[in-house]
Parts: sequence; structure tokens; C-alpha cells
Amino acid sequence: MTPKDRGRDVVQGTLDMLVLKALSLTPMHGWGITNRIDQITKGVLTVNPGSLYPALERLQDRGWITAAWETTESGRNAKYYKLTAAGRRRLGAETETWRRMAAAIEAVLRTT
Repeated sequence: MTPKDRGRDVVQGTLDMLVLKALSLTPMHGWGITNRIDQITKGVLTVNPGSLYPALERLQDRGWITAAWETTESGRNAKYYKLTAAGRRRLGAETETWRRMAAAIEAVLRTT
């Protein structure tokens, strides 16, 4: 992978799914979500804070996540986000849709 290939911005619909997936593991603050996605994708996908925080608000508005202020391990206050039951259902639906689309794209790429 070249440096040019690292750090691709995530598309909005995909970002929502990735945030929901990150939060399915444990409640996290925004910086933690960004780091988790970067870690899982080995730096291939980069979540821009300018995209993340509007996405978090959008997900809250839809009832898929909740937020509460808590103290971090370092003693700072941060807003922690948590997946709701509706968010877990949405993640399942989004995951299934993504897998179907990825398989369809892969089929197109395999054609000769």
C-alpha cells in the first residue's frame, strides 16, 4: 500500500455503519471512535472530525445512539456515545446491505 492509498475519507452512509459497528463493541467518545476505525482498517479509512461529529448528531437524532458526559481515564470530561437497541437493529440491516453490495461489486470486478 502506498502512502497515497492510506487515509481515504469515508463516505457518509458507510461512516454511519462504521460508527455503529465501533459502538457495538463498547461505548466510546468521538476520539475513541476515530481511533478504533483507524485501528481496525489499519489506517486505510480515516474519519475526519468534521464528518464524525455531524454523523454522531444524525445517529442520535435517529435514535440509533445515545450520548452522556462522562470522565475519561485521563480525568477529562468527554461525551460518550452508546448504541441503542434500534441502533443495533440498524447495524444488522446496514451490514447485510453492505455485504450484498460488496459481493455484487466483486462479481463485476471478476468478470473478464
